[in-house]
Amino acid sequence: MMKGEAGRMQHSDKPKQEGHIWGSMRRTAFILGSGLLLLVAFWNSVTWHLQRFWGASGYFWQAQWERLLSTFEGKEWALYIIGATQVPVLLFWAFNGLLLVVDTTGKPNFISRYRIQVDAEKLRQSVRTVLFNQCVISLPMLVFLYPVLKLWGDPCRRELPTFHWFLLELAIFTLIEEVLFYYSHRLLHHPAFYKKIHKKHHEWTAPIGVISLYAHPIEHVVSNMLPVMVGPIIMGSHLSSITVWFSLALITTTISHCGYHLPFLPSPEFHDYHHLKFNQCYGVLGVLDHLHGTDTVFKQTKAYERHILLLGFTPLSESIPDALKKME
Repeated sequence: MMKGEAGRMQHSDKPKQEGHIWGSMRRTAFILGSGLLLLVAFWNSVTWHLQRFWGASGYFWQAQWERLLSTFEGKEWALYIIGATQVPVLLFWAFNGLLLVVDTTGKPNFISRYRIQVDAEKLRQSVRTVLFNQCVISLPMLVFLYPVLKLWGDPCRRELPTFHWFLLELAIFTLIEEVLFYYSHRLLHHPAFYKKIHKKHHEWTAPIGVISLYAHPIEHVVSNMLPVMVGPIIMGSHLSSITVWFSLALITTTISHCGYHLPFLPSPEFHDYHHLKFNQCYGVLGVLDHLHGTDTVFKQTKAYERHILLLGFTPLSESIPDALKKME
C-alpha cells in the first residue's frame, strides 16, 4: 500500500515540476523581452551624454581604424585574427598573470587580503588545459567565424559603429550569453553529462582566475565559446565591437572565477558559491537563477550578503564575516 502511494506521489509530482519549469521559462521570456523593449524605448535619453562624448572623440577613433585598414589592405582577415583572438587573449593572460603571482606567492598583501577561498593545487595541469582550449579549440572556431560574419556584412568595414549601436550590441550580447550559458551550463549538470564532461571544471571547488577556461573540450565549445559568439553573428557586428565584447567576456569570467572580491570590480561571490555547492547559481547575471529558483539557498548565506560591489578597501570577509559556530 505504501509503495503504491509513493508511486502515485512521484507520478503527481512530475507534472508539477514540469509545469514549474515551463512557467519559469515563460516568465523568463516575458521579463527579458520587456527589459529589451524598455532599453530600446529609453535608448536616446539614456545614452545622450555618452553620445556627446563619442561625437567629440569619434573622428579620432575612425581615423585610427582607417589607418589600420590601409596597413592591412588586402589582408583584412589578418586584422580580424588580431582583433578577435590576440587582443582578448593578451588581456586575459595579463590579468591572470597578475592573479597567478598573488595565488602562488600570497603577495602583494593588499590583493591577497581580498581572497575568498584558498586552494592553489593542480595549477600546472590547469594552465596546460587552458592553453589547449585556447589554441586548439577557440582559435579555429574564431577563424571559422570570419566567413560566417562576412555573410551578414564585412566585420572589417570602413565605418565604425555609432556609440548608440555599440551599446545596444553589448546589451543584446549580454542577454544572449545569459540565456545560452544558463541553459547549457545547467544541462551539463545533468547526471548524463556531469561525470564525463562538466566534472573536470568542478575539480576546483575554490577557483582561481585562469581556470575560467579549464574545461572539457565539449564544454568549452558548448558553454564557453558559443554563448559569446552567437550575439556577434546575429548582429553582424563590426570587428571593434567583437574585440571589445570578447575581451569583456574573458575579463568578466576571470573575475567570476578569480576568488578575490576586489574593490570596484564585479562581485565573484555568485559563481564562487556555485563552485562550492554545485547546484546553485548557474547563470552569469543571476536573472535566470532568480526566475528558476536556482539561487534560493545562496540567498540565505553570508556570501549573498557579500554579493555587492565593494566601494571601500575593507574586505567584505571582515565587514560581513561568516557566522561563528556555536560551541558544543
